[in-house]
Amino acid sequence: MLTDYHVHLRPDDRGATFDRHMTAANAERYREAAAERGIAELGVSEHVYRFTQALDVWRHDLWVASATDDLDAYCAFVREETDLRLGIEADFIPGREDRMAELLDAREWDYVIGSIHFLGDGAVDYAKYDVWNRADSADKVWSTYFRWLGELAQTGMYDVLAHPDIVKYWGAGDRARPWPEKDLRHYYDLAMEAIADSGIAVEVSTAGLRKPVGELYPSRQFLEMVVDAGNPIALSSDAHAPEDVGRDYDEALTALDELGITELCVFEGRERRLEPIGAT
Repeated sequence: MLTDYHVHLRPDDRGATFDRHMTAANAERYREAAAERGIAELGVSEHVYRFTQALDVWRHDLWVASATDDLDAYCAFVREETDLRLGIEADFIPGREDRMAELLDAREWDYVIGSIHFLGDGAVDYAKYDVWNRADSADKVWSTYFRWLGELAQTGMYDVLAHPDIVKYWGAGDRARPWPEKDLRHYYDLAMEAIADSGIAVEVSTAGLRKPVGELYPSRQFLEMVVDAGNPIALSSDAHAPEDVGRDYDEALTALDELGITELCVFEGRERRLEPIGAT
């Protein structure tokens, strides 16, 4: 079985409205793209900050500007008008765990994806709020990111750890954003014990191949550590358009095969099972 759970039915731009993109016809475009690539399990996981209820969790400028829709209307649409699994991509905001847990626990998801995009007010993958504009050093940014990644896993609020090393988003060749001098395993180690203890599924995402860094999330070294820890694997594309569903899966599947990974996570009602890898 192949999966793609980290999928967004609309682009990130604020002009991508709920009414235009949350339609049965648009969902069917994604389903058709998935079928063409042999993907049987398809889910949608819109960004939590697109919904007004998220402002009870955090009021970052991006969230305030983006929170235009109703979360329960989203859940109803997916359940009643599509055959997609219902997910959400929910940011980890240290100090706001209780508020996020309250939002998540009030709804019946198939899975919850946990991600880190912001370190404080600065973003690791969004130039407008670039964390590097105020960063003391690459070491501090990377250390903070991976410590928080471990804390995310430990909360127990999330089923899948999204694009685990997205802090590398801009790549080592970006002069404006320094690359750490230490072996990257030093930073991975900051999170790995908590990830292992939590048992959370770790996402292998092809989205990194479409970003400046130009490689899978996570790196080969990180993925090797995940395998050694025994965490299960979720496979996704982080698509924001139908043409990106299952994109570059050949490269991801090769990486999984080389590490002896033969099963992927499948979710329903926040229950997880493992299925053998293979196209339908």
